[in-house]
Amino acid sequence: MSRPVRRTAGGRRLLLGTDHRHVTVGVREAAVGAAAALVVAALGVVGLWLGDFPLRLDEVLGVLGGRIDGLTRTVVLEWRLPRIAAAVAFGAALGVAGAIFQTITRNPLASPDIIGLANGSFTGMLTALLLLGGGWHLLMLGSLAGGLLAALAIYLLAYRDGLSGFRFIVVGVGVSSMLAATNTWLLLRADLETALFAAAWGAGSLNTATADVVWPAAAIILVLLAVTPLWAAALAQLELGDDVAAASGVAVDRNRAVLVVIAVALVSAVTTVAGPISFVALAAPQIARRLVRAPGLPLAATAAVGALLLLGADLIAQHVIPLTVPVGVVTVTLGGAYLLWLLVHEIRRTRWSTS
Repeated sequence: MSRPVRRTAGGRRLLLGTDHRHVTVGVREAAVGAAAALVVAALGVVGLWLGDFPLRLDEVLGVLGGRIDGLTRTVVLEWRLPRIAAAVAFGAALGVAGAIFQTITRNPLASPDIIGLANGSFTGMLTALLLLGGGWHLLMLGSLAGGLLAALAIYLLAYRDGLSGFRFIVVGVGVSSMLAATNTWLLLRADLETALFAAAWGAGSLNTATADVVWPAAAIILVLLAVTPLWAAALAQLELGDDVAAASGVAVDRNRAVLVVIAVALVSAVTTVAGPISFVALAAPQIARRLVRAPGLPLAATAAVGALLLLGADLIAQHVIPLTVPVGVVTVTLGGAYLLWLLVHEIRRTRWSTS
């Protein structure tokens, strides 16, 4: 069947109906993603410029252009660039992970840090650190195992003839509290040096984002972000509900399981390097959705907004606050205000829809 069209006075053909709406949303998402990417690039240059070792802006640009070597190149590319790359990659990963969970639960409050997956990853990482002693790869495996076990526990406890988003979140909050208590107990059982290191890690910090751990984590995140669009169609159907998704031919349980594994792996890669960073996964999908004005959560725009949020928060943590604090402190502060606004907005929307 041919697509309905309309001719304008200039003779141009315009798509109508669903196709036109999808094209409009696609254009908006591309524009939002491009604008966010430009801001991220500008903030990245600022991050390479500012620091305890004074540099001029032209020196930073000279290093990026390959015209300056020596200590200046070392400071820019080896000391500061890994942290900038970590903020961008980790912000994108958290944003997409949040979008996945908010879509499959159909609830804007579903976020890995709220429903316990970040704490689960941190529990797995602490267990690997305390029992096995180390290695980035062991910590990554421990973090992934902890996140997957937390997700499985929440799913089994919340599943009752289907998956209710509200029940999933309530169960997740309870599991998150239990895991937070477990993490505290593990820290108390550790020796002082390990406990101090892990406690700083648990606040969510990019201070340990060195090249030898950032680049492997960023590579894993890049692969996961590249394969996520393969499930974009299934994700869009799952947002309509399990019955509608099943009626349209989507294997609900299988696709949901794959998407949960992808989201947990994204969170685990971040947690292994930076610890649990809160509220980026909660805020980025909803901000991107409002900017794009899309019916669903746009993954590409969400990734760009997530990168922008985390990079901006890290620059605030380093250069705006008088005392350098972990980036997690900044995201919690900003995210708490956003969460309060989101709760008020959802309450008002619910009252309006029922009146």
